[in-house]
Amino acid sequence: MEKTKISRGIDHIGITVPNVNDASDFLVKAFDAEVLYDVQPENDKPMEGKLTEQQLGIPKGAKIVHMRLVQIGESATIELFEFENTNQNDPAKLNDYGLQHFCLYTDDIETAAKQFEIAGGELLSKIHPLTGVEDAPRNKGVYGKTPWGSLVELITYPDGLTNPKLHRWTPEK
Repeated sequence: MEKTKISRGIDHIGITVPNVNDASDFLVKAFDAEVLYDVQPENDKPMEGKLTEQQLGIPKGAKIVHMRLVQIGESATIELFEFENTNQNDPAKLNDYGLQHFCLYTDDIETAAKQFEIAGGELLSKIHPLTGVEDAPRNKGVYGKTPWGSLVELITYPDGLTNPKLHRWTPEK
């Protein structure tokens, strides 16, 4: 009997930002993102109250004042959240528990890194070779921070993995 797959893939990732409009502008400039639609328009009544707090696990009194979906390439969407009336922590660092970065595959990492910086992002280092099973002559990566401090990784691995028996998702050419 064939096992039924429960999941088909990642639909979206959520990122809380200081300002949805500014974050959207950055993602458009840095990654040619496309703004899809506002889930919670900024001028509508905020999402708040006991039911919202329970359903989303947010603190009492927190208000979602703006939510937007953006698309980068042919992959999962990014759902941007903007809150009011709640304490917020700095973005997670790579060593923190939980989700702490997203990675974008690019065919031209030098151009992608320049575009990221021009849009207001900050690279943490120079573009560098990948390691381990990803170490091949043209395979490279670099981490950077968005203007609001979230981590983003840019990666390219046109030479594939060093072990042909290993597999991972790679965009179609």
